[in-house]
Amino acid sequence: MILGFLQFENRRNGFCFLAGTRRVSIHCAAVRFRPCIDIHKGKVKQIVGSTLRDSSEDGSGLVTNFESDMSAAQFANLYKEDDLIGGHVIMLGADPLSKAAATEALHAYPGGLQVGGGINTENCLSYIEEGASHVIVTSFVFSDGQMDLERLKDLVRVVGKQRLVLDLSCRKKDGRYAIVTDRWQKFTDVYLDEKIFEFLASFADEFLVHGVDVEGKKLGIDEELVQLLGEHSPIPVTYAGGVTVMEDMEKIKTAGKGRVDVTVGSALDIFGGNLPYRDVIIWHAQQQLQQEVPIV
Repeated sequence: MILGFLQFENRRNGFCFLAGTRRVSIHCAAVRFRPCIDIHKGKVKQIVGSTLRDSSEDGSGLVTNFESDMSAAQFANLYKEDDLIGGHVIMLGADPLSKAAATEALHAYPGGLQVGGGINTENCLSYIEEGASHVIVTSFVFSDGQMDLERLKDLVRVVGKQRLVLDLSCRKKDGRYAIVTDRWQKFTDVYLDEKIFEFLASFADEFLVHGVDVEGKKLGIDEELVQLLGEHSPIPVTYAGGVTVMEDMEKIKTAGKGRVDVTVGSALDIFGGNLPYRDVIIWHAQQQLQQEVPIV
């Protein structure tokens, strides 16, 4: 006797099943909120990334949305208490104060945070030893406007594919999304499309993608970019840039087909914005509950 029908949809982290007459509970993929800790000169800040320049410059053009009185370690403890996994700590500069603050955050939440900013083959393992789950890399691999495949292979050899996140942050150029490096100031000749996602996925565990054209400006998300990520990334991918209201979270969920995680920065009230952090935590928890799908 056949009890109804059974359908399934393959998703990034699991399967969703739809059944006809039986009630079953199945593990499904869910969109996750990924928190962030951006560190500049030892302080947790929210900066418009496109205004960053090399540390040798006077910094007069830097646009800072917010500077927190809380330390990086305090934010790490907050995320630990709220059971948020896979957030990223980004050092916006290679100064000793920023490195020290990042290390304190990793110690506060060992295994719960990824770290990026000046990562290379010489220092990547040290951050893993300090407690990072992954290291995040951009400029070491994408340098002088091109992808350095030998450097990428060296990174995988040293730290392992399972601990590497490639930052594919991009800006639009001639109607396509080009990866940008050197504090998002320099365009590379690498454009995001299905082939490049498939190729780079063989070297990394996850992708992190800032929509640089909207990042830090609280002007809304880049839906076209989110759609591109949802359609073509074969591994977990996190989008950051432009989230202002809760509706933007739902837009990312829809445009990314439930396959794109989301980071929120300047818009959150903990970073001086108007979007309640607690509302985002509730939304995140609701998404995780949907992993257990009761089917009648």
